[in-house]
Amino acid sequence: MWTLKEEFSRFEIGQSSQFRNLTLFPLLSRNAPFGDPDYLLLEDAVTQGKVLIAELPGGGSVPELNVTNRADLPVLLVDGEELIGAKQNRVLNLTILAPAKRSTTIPVSCVEAGRWNLVNPAVQPSGQVMYTGLRGKRVSQVTQSIRFAGSRCSDQAALWKDIADKSERLGVASPTRAMSAIYEQHANFVEEFARAFTWQRGQIGAAFAIGGNIVGLDVFDHPEVMRRFLGKLVRSYALDLKDGPNDNVVQTTVDSLKFFLAGICDAPTSSEQALGLGKDVRFFAPQICGAALWAQERYVHICAFAQVERQKPSSFWTRLSRSSQRRRF
Repeated sequence: MWTLKEEFSRFEIGQSSQFRNLTLFPLLSRNAPFGDPDYLLLEDAVTQGKVLIAELPGGGSVPELNVTNRADLPVLLVDGEELIGAKQNRVLNLTILAPAKRSTTIPVSCVEAGRWNLVNPAVQPSGQVMYTGLRGKRVSQVTQSIRFAGSRCSDQAALWKDIADKSERLGVASPTRAMSAIYEQHANFVEEFARAFTWQRGQIGAAFAIGGNIVGLDVFDHPEVMRRFLGKLVRSYALDLKDGPNDNVVQTTVDSLKFFLAGICDAPTSSEQALGLGKDVRFFAPQICGAALWAQERYVHICAFAQVERQKPSSFWTRLSRSSQRRRF
């Protein structure tokens, strides 16, 4: 497995584009692969009936779902993807390459606090990802969970509170307190941003800035996967921009992105066997946090987020920690 610094040396930063106060820097591969990926995307696999996502037997479990992959290829589940249905809507806690012909129990977080009843047993990807501010916090929480508790959990109570607070600020009322309601009630706003940015040939990633500050990035191993996820990612950043100061349009320099990438490369890292195929890589520093999946002899997905302030270990993890399970970077 090569380092993230070596991985980043393999691509170029393209010409940035800006809509209002959101700036996108395309990340372009010098040797982008041709043809189709050697795995299926989750939404395709579900649509084709090759993957079934369901509650765990025995009544279900809030932080877990079961994925049965009947396909002949692995299936890619991406960090932050929303899954709707079953007893409540969830998001994926990390990126997983689910092996072919196998069932996998996956860690998830609930994003619909007011429902625990089976409306529809079929679980479907919603077409959106968790809004970026909360997604970054959850990545940090999962990293702390791995380190201090030996699990891949989020701080569920903190996530519910964040969604409730954002709903209140944006004037969103939902009987089940669903994150999806925020997207639905502000669909016109976020869709303006989704239409404003376009995928470029050879683009495998995108870094985003709000108000002149780099706030996050996602990189995939294949241009087609990036093309499919670009709109979802843009919407997740637009929803945060809706919720913050955005009156003064600020330009973002490429040096800011280079500094952000350097922060990723300098951050302490850890890795362990992934739930599916490959290795789960985590990196965490005072100003940055993120994760990557190394599988099939390459980085399949990398995500990183700026941290406004240093994240200290939550008392939630301290209570769960056992000395035999503590991990060191």
